[in-house]
Amino acid sequence: MNYRESLLDQLEDAMNSASLARRADVLRRVTDLFLSGTGCFSESQIDLFDEVMTKLVTSVEVAARAAFGSRLATTTDAPLNVIRLLAFDEEIAVAGPVLTQSERVSDELLVENAQTMSQDHLLAISKRKRLTEQVTDVLVERGNAAVLSSTVSNDGSRFSDDGFSTLVEKSLQDSSLASCLWSRPDVPRRELMNLFQRVSDDVRATLEAARPREAQQIRAAIVAASNRIQAMVRAGSGEHREARNHVEQLHAEGALDESKIMEFAVRKDFDRTAVALSILCELPINVVERSLVQKRFEQLMVFAKAAGFSWATAKALLLLKAHEEDFGKNELELYFATFARLREKTAKMAMQFYRLRERAVQA
Repeated sequence: MNYRESLLDQLEDAMNSASLARRADVLRRVTDLFLSGTGCFSESQIDLFDEVMTKLVTSVEVAARAAFGSRLATTTDAPLNVIRLLAFDEEIAVAGPVLTQSERVSDELLVENAQTMSQDHLLAISKRKRLTEQVTDVLVERGNAAVLSSTVSNDGSRFSDDGFSTLVEKSLQDSSLASCLWSRPDVPRRELMNLFQRVSDDVRATLEAARPREAQQIRAAIVAASNRIQAMVRAGSGEHREARNHVEQLHAEGALDESKIMEFAVRKDFDRTAVALSILCELPINVVERSLVQKRFEQLMVFAKAAGFSWATAKALLLLKAHEEDFGKNELELYFATFARLREKTAKMAMQFYRLRERAVQA
């Protein structure tokens, strides 16, 4: 069969017709021809189909475009230009099947689409079998509640560290999203800790405002609840067990020191940093974990000073969760000034207070 003559004859016939129905019929027949030989065409033949389909699909109604897109979405060699045209169609009935199913849609095209198209388009993308960090970063940044929930609930989604951090921020205002996020096994434990700490702070503030005379009991109850949940999450984390065993072995060998703390912090290794600080500062792991995720860093500065660490190590601990650009213009300088003024003796006295307070909560 001479595909070029057949296709061009049908195209010429359709384009000379003023009838949209006639053009839709030709598009259907061209699609039938393509699907009958899919997987067997040469690149030049696919390019020819691309040219013909592109001209036809721009001249038919929404229903015909939607039917065409649904049929083409599942083919592994669909022409690329027409796939792009369908993906960027403003009608979600047309774009949706391609964005959700087509293997011919690249990550670069998905990112461009998610950056510029509607929330319906983002929702369609969120339902793909696999989503890379590059794509979910945009979905998390631009998506509405439905898009976020769909993306987080998708087992094929992969998130960057920044993506997880953004999800934590957004989940503070969305309990359904927080629940979805909490149930994902790939969420870094530091982000789960951050989420719980932030929620706990909000709950504590609300309860204390309503019942100021019971503020001390409220704080103790929330800390106790936090300790139980932290222990539960640690128990279920293979990464934490591996980190704890590694750090405890280093300690037994006399190799656990400030340089190791700095190494772990620079590597953004939450579990090893927390366990190592807990051992060197002789503090419960719960206290150390909370200090590494809470927004106020004064407690972390106390730990570093009491342990005799340098400012370089203290700064690495500050940057374990945040990035340097996340701090205000002079914020790190202010922390440095606080760290420099703080006496080691005072820091050790504060550490003793933290130990006593934790024992009181556990009693």
